[in-house]
Amino acid sequence: MKKHNLIMTLALMVAALPLMAQTRQAQVVDKVVAVVGKNIILQSDVENQYIQQRLQGGATRTAHSMRCEILEDLLLQKLMLNQAEMDSITVSDDQVEAELDRRIQYFVEQMGSQEKMEEYFGKTVSEIKDEVRRAAKDNLLQEQVQAKIMENVAVTPSEVKAFFREMPQDSLPMIDATYEIVQIVKRPPVSLDEKLQVKDRLYQIRKRILDGESSFSTMAVLYSEDPGSNTKGGELGLTGKGVFATEFENTAFNLRDGEISDVIETEFGFHIIQLIERRDKMVNCRHILLTPKVTVEALEKAQLELDTVARLIRDGEMTFEEACLKYSDDDAKNNGGYLTHPVSGANSLSIAEMQQMEPYFPEFKNLPFVISRLAIGQVSDPVPMTTNEKKDAFRIVMVKRKIDAHQANLKDDYNLIQGWATNVKKQQAIAQWVREKAAKAYIRLDESFSDCNFYYDWNLK
Repeated sequence: MKKHNLIMTLALMVAALPLMAQTRQAQVVDKVVAVVGKNIILQSDVENQYIQQRLQGGATRTAHSMRCEILEDLLLQKLMLNQAEMDSITVSDDQVEAELDRRIQYFVEQMGSQEKMEEYFGKTVSEIKDEVRRAAKDNLLQEQVQAKIMENVAVTPSEVKAFFREMPQDSLPMIDATYEIVQIVKRPPVSLDEKLQVKDRLYQIRKRILDGESSFSTMAVLYSEDPGSNTKGGELGLTGKGVFATEFENTAFNLRDGEISDVIETEFGFHIIQLIERRDKMVNCRHILLTPKVTVEALEKAQLELDTVARLIRDGEMTFEEACLKYSDDDAKNNGGYLTHPVSGANSLSIAEMQQMEPYFPEFKNLPFVISRLAIGQVSDPVPMTTNEKKDAFRIVMVKRKIDAHQANLKDDYNLIQGWATNVKKQQAIAQWVREKAAKAYIRLDESFSDCNFYYDWNLK
């Protein structure tokens, strides 16, 4: 039911919030260990992050070197805050609140409910927000300064080539085998009769709840087809906007406490929703989901159609691209049917990447098994699949190109090497910026960190 969110910046909350649950532990005797302009860094700031890294298994270096790295990260953050003030960069209260909502929502999803999150941290949502509001605002200011540093960072093809030539040729990394895969997908439509029957069932469930025959949560356990919430009585937990389907959110955020919605339709099926409570800009709802099913006859028809399409391609009567454009129901048909990485957008995927994405993107399920049986250019028989919208479908696939496991090279891995070169150039841009700004800012370090081997030039006297 939820949209996929594969990329979230959570550094602030990951570093700060788990340590709230450790308030019963002995407190560190605090002192100022660094000053950057008007900003200070406390011993506790370093120690809290040090403890967190140890808890996450990050103790691969000496304790002192870890603390030095943490301090340098904090120095960089404070220098960016100092620059934000000098450049009069600001963020609004609404921006800060939206950032807090996103981060709180992450922890609610990870822990299963708002109540479990509050119990873990020993604080209410409002108290958690109050505790990290300033840090969230600082984080947004730092992001704006960093974006300004990076705005003109790019690498040219000649720079990519030069970067590759400078890499030690005897220690180039090994790259997994990758595949360029194209597919033609047939998504059998759900019949109008099936939709009407599902809506009617949901209206009957709604009527039984309103008539007092059973509670909403009981009916959700019995009938809802959302595996993520049905065992919890349909409860979804405290949620901000931008998580669920638009039609679902438009309804949920307009309900009154305890009110049950009319039947609504989303890409996942049909729902009724009950609002449990509203807190700030978040709501906690229950819902019951019923999903119209594609009939066996419709699936068999899709399979037969793809059988015919596969035969036309094999007999040379049309190319895969032509067949894809004419017959595929997939959004990628105008791009030759390429299966792309959902995050990077790359056309080449390794077996490991497909397996990693399988739990989040159903269209990758069983794909490694299918392509392992195909030669390059060979068209598969129709195979069943589940789309990312969790709908039953059939597809035929073809391996357009395979690049065997190999040491990195410019011909096969240009985009990857370009990314490495870009990251190095970004690091150089930050280093140059630190060198220039640190020379103009007041920076002082406690003697306990005077022997740190910092990466950046902090112009320390």
